This record gives sequence, C-alpha cells and structure tokens, in this order.
Amino acid sequence: MTAWLGTFALALGFSASLGSIGLWARAAAQGGADGSHSPPARAARYGAWLIALGAVGAVAAVEWALVTHDFSLRFVAENGSTSTPLYYTITSLWAAHDGSLLLWLLVLSGYIAVLAFRPPRAAGALHPWAMAVLCLVAAFFFGLVLFTTQAFETVVPAPAGGPGPNPLLQDHPAMGIHPPLLYIGFIGMAVPFAFAVAGLITGDVSRRWLDAVRTYTLFAWTALTAGVVLGAWWSYAVLGWGGYWAWDPVENASLLPWLVATALLHSGLVQRHREALPAWTLSLAVAAFLLACLGTFLTRSGVVVSVHAFADSPVGPILLGFVVALAIGVAALVVLRADRLGPPRPTGSMLSRGSALLLNNVLLVCLALTVLLGTLFPLAAELLADRQLSVGPPYYNRMAVPIALVLLLLMAVGPVVRWQGDEPARLIRRLAVPVAVGACVVTLLALSGTRGTAPLLAFGLASVVATTIGAECVSTVRRTRAARSCGWARAVGIWAVRRRHRNSGLLVHLGVAVAVVGIAASSAYTVSTEQRLTVGEQVSISGVSAELSGVERTRTERVMSTAAQLVLRRPDGEVSEVDPALRFFPAHGMTVASPVVLSDITGDVYVTLLAVDQDGSQATVRLAVNPLVGWIWAGGAMMALGAALALWPRRRSRGSSQGTSRGTSRGDRVGSVDPEPASDVELDEAVRQ
Repeated sequence: MTAWLGTFALALGFSASLGSIGLWARAAAQGGADGSHSPPARAARYGAWLIALGAVGAVAAVEWALVTHDFSLRFVAENGSTSTPLYYTITSLWAAHDGSLLLWLLVLSGYIAVLAFRPPRAAGALHPWAMAVLCLVAAFFFGLVLFTTQAFETVVPAPAGGPGPNPLLQDHPAMGIHPPLLYIGFIGMAVPFAFAVAGLITGDVSRRWLDAVRTYTLFAWTALTAGVVLGAWWSYAVLGWGGYWAWDPVENASLLPWLVATALLHSGLVQRHREALPAWTLSLAVAAFLLACLGTFLTRSGVVVSVHAFADSPVGPILLGFVVALAIGVAALVVLRADRLGPPRPTGSMLSRGSALLLNNVLLVCLALTVLLGTLFPLAAELLADRQLSVGPPYYNRMAVPIALVLLLLMAVGPVVRWQGDEPARLIRRLAVPVAVGACVVTLLALSGTRGTAPLLAFGLASVVATTIGAECVSTVRRTRAARSCGWARAVGIWAVRRRHRNSGLLVHLGVAVAVVGIAASSAYTVSTEQRLTVGEQVSISGVSAELSGVERTRTERVMSTAAQLVLRRPDGEVSEVDPALRFFPAHGMTVASPVVLSDITGDVYVTLLAVDQDGSQATVRLAVNPLVGWIWAGGAMMALGAALALWPRRRSRGSSQGTSRGTSRGDRVGSVDPEPASDVELDEAVRQ
C-alpha cells in the first residue's frame, strides 16, 4: 500500500507539472500584469498545489515506511534499521540516492507553491513564464524519480531488518540540518534562473526580473552559506582527519554555486544603480543554477569517489544531459535576444563603487572557474586519456589563495568608495587609518615570530576590513547624532534600527574577514603528531600532552566501540579526561573514528584514536593543535546572520510609493549583502524618516 501511494504521488506531481507548464505558458500568452485573473493562471495555481501534494505525498510515504520499519520497501530494506534512533531514521530519507531526490522535489515544490500564490510585486508579465520554467524543472525531476529510480520498489519476501544508514550519517545531529540547508540553497537558485529565462523569453531584460528575485536569491544564498559552513564543521567533528575542507569534488560542488550566487548579488547592485551589466547578471543567474545541477550530477553519477557521493546510478548521465540541454537553450535565447541587451554601459569611473563591484565579480568568477577546473580535470583526464590524475590542495592553494586575497582587499576598499566616484586623494585619506592598522597587525605578528606571506597578508587585510567597517559604523553614528541632536546611546539605537539592512551587509563582510583569519591560521600553523602509546605513556606537542590511562571496549546492538582513555593537560594547567574512539558498525563492516575536540578562542586541541592493539595495552593516538579554527564557525555564523537580517522587511516611509523605481531601488540597495555606503545627504534623509 505504501509503495502504491508513493508511486501515485509521484505520478500526480509529474502530471501536474506537465499540465502546469502549458497552463502558465497560456496565461503568459494572454498577457496581463501577471496573468492572475485569467482562467489558465487560476488553474495553474491549483496545479501548484497538486505538485506540492505529489512531493509531500511521496516524502510522507517513505518516511512512514522508515518509521514503521516496513522492510517490504526496498529503500527501507537498504537504509532502515530497527536499531537506528528515531532522529536518524527520519533523516535517512536523504541519506541515500532515491530519498535525496525526493527531498529535492519537496523543496522545489515549496518554492513553486510560494511563487504561485505570492508572486513578487516586481514580476509583472515575467511571472507566468518563470512559473512555466520552474514547472519544467519540476517535471524533469518528478520524471527522473518516477522512471529511473527504485524509490518505491518492493522486496519479496521482505527481510526482517536492514543495515541502517551509512554510519557517517547516523553519528552527528548535523545530518538533520546540513543536507536540507544545501538543498534549499541549491534549489533556490532555480528562482533567479527561471526569471532570467523569463526575461529572455519576453525580451524584458531590464532590472525587473532582478527586483523580482532579490529576496529569493538572498534567501537561497543564506541557506547555502549556512549549509557549506555547517558541512565543514560536521566534517571536522566527525571524520577524524583533523581538517574541515579537503577540496573534495563534492565539497567543491557546493562551493561553486555559492561563489557564483555571491557574484550575482553584487552584480545586481550594479544593474540596479547603473543599468549596467544586464547580460552578465543574467549569465550569473543561469550559471548558479546550472552549477547546482552539476553538483547534483557529481554526487549521483559515480564518476567521483567521495565520502559525500552516492553509489553509481543511471541518473547521472540523464542529469548531465539535462544540464547541457538547459545551457544550450539559454544560449539560444541569449543569441535571439541579443538586440534587447543593448550596448555595454559604463559601471562608473575607475574609482567608483560600480567598478569595484565589477572587479569583484570578475575575481569571484575566476575563483569559481579555478575550482571548477580542479574538480573536472581528473574526470576529463580519465575519460579522454584513460589516465588517473588527482588535483589536491597544492593546486588550490597556489591558484585560489591569491584571488581570495585580492577579493579581501576589495572588501576593505568597497565600503569607502562612492557610487559617483572618488578622487584618489580623498580615497587615500579614508583608507589611511585602516591600512595603518593592517600594517601594524602584520608588523606585530612578524615580530612575534609568525611566518608565512599568505597568512600574514590575510591577517593584515582582514584587519583592514574590520577597521573599515568599524570606522564606517562610527562615522554613521556620529552623523546620526549630529542630525538628531541626541546622545550617543540614542544615536546608536537609531543607527541600529534605521540602518539595519545596511548593517547586515557590513556584518556579512565582517564575518568573511573573521572566517579568513581562522582559515589562514589553521591552514598555516596547525601542528600535529602521531605516537603509539602504552598505558602510562604520553604524547606532547605545543605544550599540550595526552597520557594514555587505559582502553575501554563497549558493545551495543548496532555498534562496537573501542575508546582510549586519555588525560589531557594544556599549557594553562587545565586537565581534562577525553576518550576518542573507534566505532565499528557490523551491519556495514565499517569503522568510524570519533575524535574529541576541545575548543577555546585561541584554537582547538584535536585528539583522534587511530588504532588499538588486540589486548588493549597500546593505542596509536594523533594529537593536533589547530589555532583559531573556531573563528571559521563564528565567521560563518556572522555571514548567515547578516544575510538573514538583510531579509527582514524594510519599513517604507509614508510618502514613498510602492513599486516606483526609486523606492524599489532603495529597498533593494540597503537590503543587499554588499552594502552601499550612503552619502551625507542620503544619510540625513534616512535619519529624518
């Protein structure tokens, strides 16, 4: 019964998606502001409910089978277990290939339902075409799950139990948060893609489509940011290798759309302010979604070996064909509408915000291309030349680090550059104090014995970014106080409330600077050692020692655990008892390391058990000191929080008219991730509101 209901739900969603494509296209052909009053549009909205009902029904069927341990369903027989805790039983939906595609459908149908019943104000005639594109994407993925996967295949006779999900996916609570966040971010990129395509179809390549998707793009970017950072933390806390980013192909697949989406947010600012870069911005919107689909292909094709990838399946080639078809279709539309894109328009003078954002975009795209090349080159070498090649951290450090440092420099300069341009002397005066602070930081660190050109530059540039942001905030509060003739406390309150959207962008940039410090420090200055210890012996590094006091073995229904009992002593005299372990899961024949991480503001002490003798008299332990790793998680949290604050609705002044070019521009401007420093006149106007 469960298998029948799940298959019926998929068929319902597939049929509704196909029907909705035609209905939305017909509504678009009939014209109108957004097609909301035409019979086809009303019917298409019912279709959106049916699409959502199909996705929810399919997901609910699998979850019910998992929770009730219905092993007659192949998916449950391969991924469920009576001994798996309820939380990981529920999350095992997306622990395997077929279930993860169901999660994709669930998130996509949610976006479709929201857009169908709450179209963006600025969408206008673009809305029905964008909905047709989204329904086309939904039809493809419903068909993919319905016809090529075994999501609801039954097993006869039904087994008495199953192995449960992959041990790595039932060992950390992030399993319930990280994949859904990534999917919300990945699939959210379908919205700007759909509206960009709608703009090309209608020939309206003005900023209208950009205004319509600003909130969705920022929402998806926020989720993707949180997902990428949470995934790095999960890898650091669970895998036991002591790192958080291995430049794994599937890790890179999540980074690529994030980089392009970041460029899209910044490019959108230029198009809103200068009516420049329309073709470039459209291309970024398309590329972000295509890269998200490419990442889905990499995880499901079996062409890469990764702890994050699923087993080989027939879905991979079909997904790749879908990506190629979308790319060809959009390219044809661009050629068809080339006359509507208009001649290139200047972004401003060389020393203007527009030019800085254009350079920012170029660097972000170069960084994305660098990562893409490193990700796909081994695959191309194997397919074309039958050679096994690997691209590791040395390539990325050599190619990506210089680009990242220049991007950090632009972040330092950005907040002090005006849209209308600046004179060199005036810009130098604004940057004098931040640059001096950065130089002092580098000098002091070098004198204290810190070595390495790249990390020192990262520390210095991060200091410049932080100082620039601090100076900008202080200057704004000072001008607010002068305009209001009030005390400092009230001025700070007004600044925090009235300028919260702009401050959210500053918080994102500050979060990037904090994360860069953590990445630079932990990458360059981590020290570690491995040693085989007998009971009573200790291993020491950087003033931290770990003494083996014993070995303990335990066994439960689903796991056999061997833990090394260690007494850890730190330079400050603090003594801790830790028990890193090796956990063996008999159902999978797989051993997983469970490290212990002790954190403070200066860094982490990371202890991993590597091996234990049969009699328990000796254990091989890895002890590492990773400086400032916590700054990465703090910076990521600041980025996600800042972007979330930017999503908070901006209160309009009573005199402003909704939908006007000026009002829309200003609302988008201050709500952007990349904040725009207002002029003194603009600030006084904002304070008076």
